Amino acid sequence: MTEFTARIAGIGSYLPERILTNEEMSSMVDTSDSWIRERTGIRQRHIAPEGVTTADLAEQAARRALDHAGLTGEDVDLIVVATTTPDFTFPSVGTMLQARLGATKGAAFDVQAVCTGFVYALSVADNMIARGQAKTALVVGAETMSRILDWTDRTTCVLFGDGAGAMVLTGEEAGEGEQPGILGTYLRSDGRFKDLLHVDGGPSSTGTVGQLRMIGNQVFRHAVTNIAESMTTIAGRAGIGIADIDWFVPHQANQRILEGVARKLSIPTEKVISTVADHGNTSAASVPLAFDRAVQDGRIKRGDLVLMEALGGGFTWGAALARY
Repeated sequence: MTEFTARIAGIGSYLPERILTNEEMSSMVDTSDSWIRERTGIRQRHIAPEGVTTADLAEQAARRALDHAGLTGEDVDLIVVATTTPDFTFPSVGTMLQARLGATKGAAFDVQAVCTGFVYALSVADNMIARGQAKTALVVGAETMSRILDWTDRTTCVLFGDGAGAMVLTGEEAGEGEQPGILGTYLRSDGRFKDLLHVDGGPSSTGTVGQLRMIGNQVFRHAVTNIAESMTTIAGRAGIGIADIDWFVPHQANQRILEGVARKLSIPTEKVISTVADHGNTSAASVPLAFDRAVQDGRIKRGDLVLMEALGGGFTWGAALARY
């Protein structure tokens, strides 16, 4: 059987126009701009207006990624959407996006791994392309995290925002040498730590959406350790040293976590793509948002080795290594 490599053909992202600054947050809860910046590195977040849903954000990012790839919805035969804030219990955001884009062939569905969702979705799409089950895949991370926040809890509501990012993958016959594409993915989870980061509701437990709850200091410790482990593991499997990787695109949760991982692995800060200051934690959307920013501003170039990583509630964590 012919094996295929999933090449990154296009990237796109979208943030709602409404910006909620730290100064505005300080009028809503007992906090301040300096308190938020010192502990998180965040200065603002984007909030989707009433009536705008996760599928709406996903569509905007998806169209930009398709444009960047020079493709249309008709070319897509697989859509995988990573989200923890879907429009409905069902149907999936993926199938809604399929209809909106005119993608009339193949399959579409959602995956739910919270902040690691995009890495999980990328792994699913990569494997389906490798097996010849899809030729052109659209992988999207999209969230309206503002809809599940307790806006009286200053330890959580200051951290999150809304947004979407998308990546188009195309299958090409696997070759020799430094071929562009996904070089590998690595996924992990450990359900014993559910209480450290979770939402306190759901259809079968409370019949409600629920709100996000987090024990931040404990999440921080697990994040640095587990993220570093996933990065070294995937680099080792590819036979590539951490120092040989051109760019690191982490989940944009907290600037202190980004810096903690960089210190642990002796990664120069200038090689770490950080956008958390501009949009906060957008969960599954944050990795493609940061990747798109770095492509648009010229940092990530064709041929560069890029390592993406994330940790989310559950716990879930993982990494993806690609040659762009």
